[in-house]
Amino acid sequence: MWITSPGFSALCALLLTAPMLAQPALPPNPFFEEWTTPRGMPPFDRIRAEHYLPAFREGMAERRREVASIAKSAEPPTFSNTVEALENGGTRLSTVSEVFFTMTGAETNDALQAINREVAPLLSALRDDIQLDEGLFRRVKAVWEARESLSLTPEQRKLLDDSYKDFVRGGANLGPDEKKRFRAINQELSVLGLRFADNLLKETNGFRLVVERTEDLAGLPAGVVASAADAAKAAGLPGKWVFTLHAPSFGPFMTYAANRDLRRQLLAAYTSRGDHGDALDNKATLSRIAALRAERARLLGYRTHADFVLEENMAKTPAGVYGLLNRVWTPALAMAKKEAAELQAAIRADGKEFALEAADWRYYAEKVRKERFDLDDQALRPYFSLDRAREGAFYAANRLYGITFTERTDVPKYHPEVRVFEVRDADGSFLALFTADFHPRPGKRGGAWCGRLRSGWVKDGREVRPIVTNVSNFTRPAGDAPALLSLEETRTLFHEFGHALAGILSRVRYRSTGRPPRDYVELPSQIMESWAVEPEVLKVYAKHWKTGETIPAALVEKIEKARVYGEGFRSTEYIAASFLDMDWHTLAEPAEKDAAAFEKASLARMGLIPEIVVRYRSPYFQHIFGPGGGYSAGYYSYLWADVLVADAYEAFREKGIFDKATAASFRKNILETGGSEEAMTLYKRFRGREPSVEPLLVKRGFSPSPR
Repeated sequence: MWITSPGFSALCALLLTAPMLAQPALPPNPFFEEWTTPRGMPPFDRIRAEHYLPAFREGMAERRREVASIAKSAEPPTFSNTVEALENGGTRLSTVSEVFFTMTGAETNDALQAINREVAPLLSALRDDIQLDEGLFRRVKAVWEARESLSLTPEQRKLLDDSYKDFVRGGANLGPDEKKRFRAINQELSVLGLRFADNLLKETNGFRLVVERTEDLAGLPAGVVASAADAAKAAGLPGKWVFTLHAPSFGPFMTYAANRDLRRQLLAAYTSRGDHGDALDNKATLSRIAALRAERARLLGYRTHADFVLEENMAKTPAGVYGLLNRVWTPALAMAKKEAAELQAAIRADGKEFALEAADWRYYAEKVRKERFDLDDQALRPYFSLDRAREGAFYAANRLYGITFTERTDVPKYHPEVRVFEVRDADGSFLALFTADFHPRPGKRGGAWCGRLRSGWVKDGREVRPIVTNVSNFTRPAGDAPALLSLEETRTLFHEFGHALAGILSRVRYRSTGRPPRDYVELPSQIMESWAVEPEVLKVYAKHWKTGETIPAALVEKIEKARVYGEGFRSTEYIAASFLDMDWHTLAEPAEKDAAAFEKASLARMGLIPEIVVRYRSPYFQHIFGPGGGYSAGYYSYLWADVLVADAYEAFREKGIFDKATAASFRKNILETGGSEEAMTLYKRFRGREPSVEPLLVKRGFSPSPR
């Protein structure tokens, strides 16, 4: 589109710098105005694609002016005029970034992707220019060296320590030639991550399995068939059925479709994304990313990229991560092998003679679960309508923390499907806006995540409350029924809502200290899943969508009995991906690897059985190779956090799952604090001690319960 052309970029730069009288009239840009929308919600009804690039350019220019003023100040460096001034600047850039990157995840298009490709290297260059500014670093270092003589709060001390480390980790101590190479690496990585993500989105959206014969729908629930018919109509194929690689379509098909050949086709398409040797192939891109990360780590004095990343996390070292993974892997793999034998027996009982394959696992696991526990996921769905599940999450939050959620229909939204809620504390004070965007669309990346349209912090002595987002890809309504969730989708809703609670309740002073370590950030989300299946909570929200009947106690009992069924599969597919991530990022030499051979060797080394496919193969492992690589050397974080969760939830069980004192302590020490102090310090303040891994092993069925 015209907005991405070099000529347009040059014109933007000219218009921003030319004398006012020489400028042609420009349409108003919302990013250059004060927003008068309810609670400061971005005015999505007025924001257009052409507004982003000028706003980014002005935001970056403004940030450069702020930084130059700090770096060149004649005043002696202090915490206030250097560290705090640096932290509190860049508000325009933060505003446009938070809106833009929300959109590129939830509602992207060709224009936004083109802008992203242009902006990413510019943002990378800005970060490098700041962190490699020698004058600025001297001032920050001077404040840091005087830290023991300063009267700082714990949060201010954490900000100072993190600011100094950010400069060091950002290359401030490198020599001139090394800095030049460091910049080049960061520039290339910013482009490669976007290429990886764009390729994956196109691959995922580009595949569809078209079913033309009703006999090929055997085994599929009516709701799944209806959704596939709706998808076919939308694709211009009335009278047929379309299945895609998006979770609400892929998961049910693999679980219920009796046609083995079609299951194989769908799984093959899913697991070969980014691996077709064509223009969308991601293997060379990801290999280059891994090599560049290894080179950058060596430049900074670290043995590997994992060593660089983990220094900031609770795990601290690769050995710490591998130690936890191995401890859980051994019993998990043993259980997975036992499950595989049970499924092979189920195949024989079904009158078939073929050997169990990955495409058979979910299908026969569901059969065994139904036979053993008399529990059918489709029998559960009517009790888990999307709106009721969301209300269940709100109910749990209200019981725990006294907060309330009221829908606002007068607030601008980036898509009609988005729901917006105003959150208030028990005393009636405003806490946040919370947005929920639940269903898959072509412009939305896969998975589920929590983000923000505005960070919470203290600006000029005034508390700025956040706008928190939950984005997911849940089953759409079908026929006359509302959106009916699987139990797994319900847990995911509670999981992402747990992340949202950490944002909603945050009381940090600085934007930077609102971000906990990667392996700690999943604690609020994963613990929230625990309330999703508590009988006391289920009876409040799990009601039949048509009759209003509360989920029967016998069905709740079956859910609990089947709780650890399939844990061998779930744990091994996840831990295998965590091992794969660590293997890619413990490369000591910055050499590009043959991605397929490397992955094959990694999976063979860990002993993953062929009947289970690793949760994410390298070519579509967006967590670690996508923009920013947020989970690189960090995908293990879910397991690490689950150690914290299993241990922390014991505190609630000991006193009662809605015990006010326990909830108040969790809110004060975990949810409100972000990364304002060291994670272990905060956890010990809540629990009174360091966590134990034993509750996790019990929770997953790998160790007997002591009770």
